[in-house]
Amino acid sequence: MSSATPAPASPPARLLPVAGVLRVGRPSDIWFKPALSVVAAIAPPALTLLALGRLDLAMYTMAGSLCALYAHNRPYAARAGVLVWVVLGMLGGLAVALVAASLTGSAVVLVTVGALLAAAQKVLCDATRVGPPGNVVLTFVSSASLFAPQTLAQVPGHLALAAATGAWAWLVCMAPALVRPHGPERRATAAALKAAAAYAGTGGTREGHARARAAGYAAVQAAWQALLSTGARSRTRRALERLVVRAEVALAAPTEADAGRLRAWAGALRGTGPVPQAGLPRAAADELLGVDAARGLWARLGPLTPLAVRTALGCALAGYASLALGVGRPYWALVTAASLYQANIALTWSRAVQRVVGNVVGVLVFAAVAPLAHLGQAALVLCCLAFSFGAELLISRNYWLGSVCVTPMALLITEFAGYQNPGELMTERVVDTVVGALVGFVAAVAVTNRRAGDRVDRALTAADRARERAARLLAERDPDAAALEAARRGLAVALAELRATADAAAGEWWQRALPQERVVLAEQSGHRTLAATARRQGLLPDRGADTETEDARP
Repeated sequence: MSSATPAPASPPARLLPVAGVLRVGRPSDIWFKPALSVVAAIAPPALTLLALGRLDLAMYTMAGSLCALYAHNRPYAARAGVLVWVVLGMLGGLAVALVAASLTGSAVVLVTVGALLAAAQKVLCDATRVGPPGNVVLTFVSSASLFAPQTLAQVPGHLALAAATGAWAWLVCMAPALVRPHGPERRATAAALKAAAAYAGTGGTREGHARARAAGYAAVQAAWQALLSTGARSRTRRALERLVVRAEVALAAPTEADAGRLRAWAGALRGTGPVPQAGLPRAAADELLGVDAARGLWARLGPLTPLAVRTALGCALAGYASLALGVGRPYWALVTAASLYQANIALTWSRAVQRVVGNVVGVLVFAAVAPLAHLGQAALVLCCLAFSFGAELLISRNYWLGSVCVTPMALLITEFAGYQNPGELMTERVVDTVVGALVGFVAAVAVTNRRAGDRVDRALTAADRARERAARLLAERDPDAAALEAARRGLAVALAELRATADAAAGEWWQRALPQERVVLAEQSGHRTLAATARRQGLLPDRGADTETEDARP
């Protein structure tokens, strides 16, 4: 093996990305689901408070209503539980914030509490993989509540409002199950088929094949996780499992895959029609076991320690800096810092640029909309609903576009208790955004993540062991069908984890050189073994024993 390390496909870690940071992409396939859900969750409570003349309480009802943004990619059986935990997490953060606000008026203490809450929310959301919008909404609610005038006697009533609207948000998010009970699983399977077709289109060698393959395995893993969380194996789930297997096989042998058929299967999963039947050999069909790639919560918390320290330090320093500048709402700087932290420094930098650009443009949008919103409280509520819909429409295309709507919505929410000077609001928002982004990014650079290289080593070891296990089974004359299927799935999971870990580590600073050559070789040998395993299972045409044996070797 050569000791030279090949040049990585991505820019060096110390070069912060500039090109493409603001590029607008395609919208999410299900952008309309969180967009409609959050409007349906916010509107009835807000309009009720408007009719009662108590719009000043809208901040607490919105805390529960915003839970409707979560878990739209989860099957309904799993979504029910995830949303319960999201609502409880929202109530927990809100309770801590309201109690702290009622016990002290020290802005420094409140910023410190907000920073610690932000770190806890970031780590728990990442460890549980709750999905977008992650910790940002939770941190926004808890941080804003820290600076709301409060007494201990008011806390139970305000929490009750949030709990009631959280229950309403749960109902809103679960309602589509009455019409399309298997919708999320069908969408996840369709996404896996489309991703596999895209990789097959590259032939496994043409430009962009590595990125397409990584996206394909990520989509397949997401599809398996969706199917494994649905409980009993119904006829629909069995049919979807077979389609996901076909996607896996296409990723293992792209030159032998029919991209057109994969896309046709994906298209047939729209709506509520019958699931296409993808024939499999009887042995493979009987041994559809799936792979639960998720590790335990505690095992995922350890690697997140540097991220927790970055979040706590960055949010606290951003809040303190805002206070030092005399800004009246330091929680805006705190939330800005909390929104930056991604898997590595390069991604954190990209998010910082997107946040600043989006917020500055959003402030200009607020300036244009403020005269309309100030026509009356009804206009204020309607503008907030429009911006909440627009945020979900745009944020999947690029984060900065979503921020263009989130920023005026946040500014309008501050006026529920009474109209304020637009010029002062706009100035404070821009200052807090810039302060939060600068201080937050500096904290990310200062808190190093030297464990990133160690995680790559562990992922390499796991991939090598998974490949060796599959190769041993291939060498047997008559391997057990269940063991062979489990080995193939285990190897696919290990390779997907290896690529994700290597990509995350490549964007970190202040670490030893990554074993790029070992990663490339492990991926090449692993994918050859995957193809050989699929062929041995009868999922691919048999090219002969000699070829199969050659494919199993590194």
